Amino acid sequence: MLVNGKAGNLISIRDRGLLYGDGVFRTLRVEQGQPLHWPLHYQKIQHDCNALGIACPDYARLSEELGGLLADHPDGVFKLIVTRGQATRGYAPVHHVTPVHLWDVAPMPEYPASWALQGVTLALCELRLAQQPRLAGIKHLNRLENVLAAAEIAGLGDPVAEGLLLDADENVIEGTRSNVFLISKGRLITPDLARCGVAGVQRDRVMAYAGKIGMAVEVRDVKLDELRTADEVFLSNSVFSLWPVSRFEQRQWTDFDYALRIRAGLAGETNG
Repeated sequence: MLVNGKAGNLISIRDRGLLYGDGVFRTLRVEQGQPLHWPLHYQKIQHDCNALGIACPDYARLSEELGGLLADHPDGVFKLIVTRGQATRGYAPVHHVTPVHLWDVAPMPEYPASWALQGVTLALCELRLAQQPRLAGIKHLNRLENVLAAAEIAGLGDPVAEGLLLDADENVIEGTRSNVFLISKGRLITPDLARCGVAGVQRDRVMAYAGKIGMAVEVRDVKLDELRTADEVFLSNSVFSLWPVSRFEQRQWTDFDYALRIRAGLAGETNG
């Protein structure tokens, strides 16, 4: 782990990221010494920092730090965290606080190979996401909703791979760690994240690739009944790339033509 570019794993007990979740993070995959789509991840974390009024470390500095980690960690999951920094007691941000940034490295999770080709089981979470447009799309450090939802899914045991999250108005939003897509009559549909949810790098890549191959792309509210009757459903994030959904409640899918085509297309794109 690096803290402000130096090896270590200690931060102040008064760091606002620890005290209030006052910070942001992004997670990227590294393969054979290549950080996949690092410029896109930087754009996201820069956007999220700007939305919270946190000074984002510059691209050149973070890229140099990332490059230094690759020699010892050529494969794995890299997590970049930026907090507002250390401050005195109280919610109100103090002016001229120096942000803190951290790099963490973990091994790639060992998922069953069948999940990418034969699909996964998706289960509905009881937890409902709160709506907060000011934070919508941002991957901020306060992820308690996801923690509680993931605990629900873990309690179900195998074969459930992911949980589906709705908002208070019963709109489909996302998975506990993924974005959600539907295929209906050749159209790609993904939930609107203007009120809550996290806008992932892989979500952007899926939509961009679908547009390249001539698919209509719709970003809008989605209800459960539409998901249940979709031609295909799949999940995406930057670690596992794309998983088709083979089962949700009583519905089963066996045709993953679009999902597998998009997955293959994303894999074939030049790393950027």
